[in-house]
Amino acid sequence: MAPTGEPLTARAEELAARREPFVHATVVRAQHPTSSHAGDTALVLPTGEILGFVGGHCVESSVREYSLQVLASGEPLLLRVVPGEPSRTAGEGAVEVSNPCLSGGAIEIFLQPRVPAPRVLVVGTTPVAQALETLGSGVGLAVELTDGESAVPRADDAALIVASHGKAEETALEAGLRAGVPYVALVASVARGAAVLDSLEVDAALRSRVFTPAGLQLGARTPGEIALSILAQLIQERATSRHHAAPPVPAASPAEATAIDPVCGMAVAAVDTSLHLVHDGATVYFCSPGCRAGFRKDPERYALTS
Repeated sequence: MAPTGEPLTARAEELAARREPFVHATVVRAQHPTSSHAGDTALVLPTGEILGFVGGHCVESSVREYSLQVLASGEPLLLRVVPGEPSRTAGEGAVEVSNPCLSGGAIEIFLQPRVPAPRVLVVGTTPVAQALETLGSGVGLAVELTDGESAVPRADDAALIVASHGKAEETALEAGLRAGVPYVALVASVARGAAVLDSLEVDAALRSRVFTPAGLQLGARTPGEIALSILAQLIQERATSRHHAAPPVPAASPAEATAIDPVCGMAVAAVDTSLHLVHDGATVYFCSPGCRAGFRKDPERYALTS
């Protein structure tokens, strides 16, 4: 567990710089005798690891479970944990969890997902490329300028836009298409764009995915206007893809992502960072050391509920 304060802030900045997602958990209200206080914070990584302090084991178990859900959905959540028989009540943007292992009091924790902005790789240093960099941040995109030989597109990129005016265009386009980048565009005239596409060493299906001339036909003339038309087309294509695609599937479905603590009945994230042990070849998860110790002492007692 990492300390709170300055080291935790530095770690959050480090994760953001590496474009790694995490959840920023903040205690907004604590009712005694809980061990945490308003203002306590923690970072929750995609593995379920918790850095910092927002409560004891019982609270951490719920924070881990719902933080992983928040990372999958991208939506913030207010989590309230109270003592009582296992139950949960969900509302818009909030959920209340009752935990029989909680010693008393209640705690409210705001879970804020920190997901990196979609990356747009722009090949070139031309005025259009520079305008894309300037305008892209304004619409929530992380635009990176590179050259065609150095471009390393990834499948999780939002776009690859080649605006290098003839410099290593084919290399960059082929790399983007083979990587599965959803939006690949070439800034060129109709005639030159067609010639570049004909020279690509990819099959016709991939070649047909390149948008050229790049951008919506808005009558754009200046670099800024051309960049705006390209970003508008990118936004349109991303919206269309979301509209026609099947509903997004979280990293793990609720049934796969959670298990039931056989001792207290609490839902627990079924990940390595949760307390667990292997019994008769099966992994059993727990919300607290006390529940795990109780199971170890008499596993047969909980066989019917495990």
